[in-house]
Amino acid sequence: MSLTSALALTYEGDFTLSNDKPFRLLSGEILPHVTLHYAIYGALNEARDNAILVPHALSGSARVADWWPQLFGENAIFDLAKDCVIGINLIGSCYGSTGPTSLNPATGKPYGRDFPLVSVKDNVRAQAELIRHLGINQLRVVIGGSIGGMQAMQWAIDFPEMVGHCVAVGSAPLSALALALNHLQRQAIFDNPTSGLSLARQIAMISYKSAELFAERYGRHPNRNGEDPHRSLSERYNVGGYLNYQGEIFTRRFDPDAYLIITKLMDNFDPQLGYATLSAALSRITARVLLIGIESDWLFPPEDVEALATQMKAAKVAVEYAKLITTHGHDGFLAEPEQFVPAVRKFLQA
Repeated sequence: MSLTSALALTYEGDFTLSNDKPFRLLSGEILPHVTLHYAIYGALNEARDNAILVPHALSGSARVADWWPQLFGENAIFDLAKDCVIGINLIGSCYGSTGPTSLNPATGKPYGRDFPLVSVKDNVRAQAELIRHLGINQLRVVIGGSIGGMQAMQWAIDFPEMVGHCVAVGSAPLSALALALNHLQRQAIFDNPTSGLSLARQIAMISYKSAELFAERYGRHPNRNGEDPHRSLSERYNVGGYLNYQGEIFTRRFDPDAYLIITKLMDNFDPQLGYATLSAALSRITARVLLIGIESDWLFPPEDVEALATQMKAAKVAVEYAKLITTHGHDGFLAEPEQFVPAVRKFLQA
């Protein structure tokens, strides 16, 4: 099935958690009203056992086909003639679910920076309510990359009876270096929301790529307009033009306060959270698990992903580890589907 056909089968809707039962967050704060925006590709079968959940990464949305089209089609991973793919927008984001741009019932104004701290666990718990509302008892697969992978693992830990297969790509608790990068991005936004969001995105784009890829694409070539980068401080090399462009287009589609919320959500991911030990948390998993590291990923080094797979094995989890060989860095699972797709298909067909 072509991507065009897949898009034609998209259904979008909103799900509101019970208004008479405020949603208490892990932080202790309460959201009196929570709406989840979701998209469905394909259709649930009569048994409702063909559901695939695809949690999104930092700047993604429920519209999975917009940012991860490699999942769709007869020659990809999922065939919408058989599978039903569901995307759910994160609480705290800016694409339809409750977040900083939503109205605060207490003030009648957007939450902005007053939006409370939200966690991966909070989001997965809310998503579970929506999935049950759709009449689904078990998800055949939960698959995600980066923060999406964090959600996939949290699903397998917190709701083991609802997950058949868990696939997490380029995902693990953040290292000190990654925490430092997120800290700098938030500081830029605190200083100036608009220009700071642009700078934050540029810092992030560096972390999503690799030194090899930047050298290959941009090297030390002067700006494409032919101006001499040595002439003044305002001139730039090609790589600077690329980063400026990425920052500019990002400010047109994303909210600075949502960026603050989601990067902090990313920082705080810890599989052990809420359990006595990491082993106790991981031993809850009954799904078959595939963890994929990416060779040139320095945001989520493959060594960290493989170490997490080793910890799962020690906890008696049926886990496999695979590594993508690519110079595309953290974005490798999006940029080189010819590696990613066969690895996941092989795992799901085993």
